[in-house]
Amino acid sequence: MYGLKQSPRQWYKKIDNFVLGIRFVRSQYDNYFYFILSNVPVYLLLYVDDILLISKSKSKISELKQMLNTNFDMKDLGPTKKILGMTIERYRGNFSLKVHQNNYLMKAVKKFGMHNCKPVSVPLAGHFVPTKSQSPTSNSEVIKMENVPYANAIGTIMYVMISTRLDLAFAISALSRFMSNPSKPHWDANISQEGR
Repeated sequence: MYGLKQSPRQWYKKIDNFVLGIRFVRSQYDNYFYFILSNVPVYLLLYVDDILLISKSKSKISELKQMLNTNFDMKDLGPTKKILGMTIERYRGNFSLKVHQNNYLMKAVKKFGMHNCKPVSVPLAGHFVPTKSQSPTSNSEVIKMENVPYANAIGTIMYVMISTRLDLAFAISALSRFMSNPSKPHWDANISQEGR
C-alpha cells in the first residue's frame, strides 16, 4: 500500500468492494464507516489500514474477523485501547466507556511549553472577548508574534475539539479568526485552552 501514489486509492477500492460484498452498507455521511443493521448491529470503521469493529455480539465480531483474515493479511490487536490519538477505557461493570485524549493533550501542552501554566475551568473566560483591535499594529509586534506557533496550537486543539472535547468549540472558533494576525492576548487565551 505504501510507495505508489495510487496505492491508497487502490487499497480503499479493494476493501470497500469486499465490505460492501459481505452485506455492509456504507454511511452516506462518512465513506469510511460501514454498518449492518440487523437484530445485532455490526459497525466497521476504516482508517487507512486500521479497522475498528463494533458490535454487542462477540460471535459476529469473530465471524467478521475470520472473513477479513481469509481475504487480507491481518493482525488482530485485541480489544481497542487507542485509536487516532484517542484512548478508550472500558468499564464493563456499569456497561460504559470513556473516550479521551489526555495523553495527546499532555504532549501538546509540553510541545508549546505550557506544562507549568495554571489550568482554567472554563474554555474561554467571560471577561475576555477576542477582537481585531487586539491584533498587532506595529511591525515590532507583528515580528514578535511571527515566532509564536499560534496556528499550530489552534490546529492541535481543533483536533481534540472535533474528536472528544466539543465544549471547546466556541473558544476555538473565536480564537481561530485571528490566525492571520494574532496578538499576545489571543495567544494567552489560546494557551488557556491547552492548559485545561
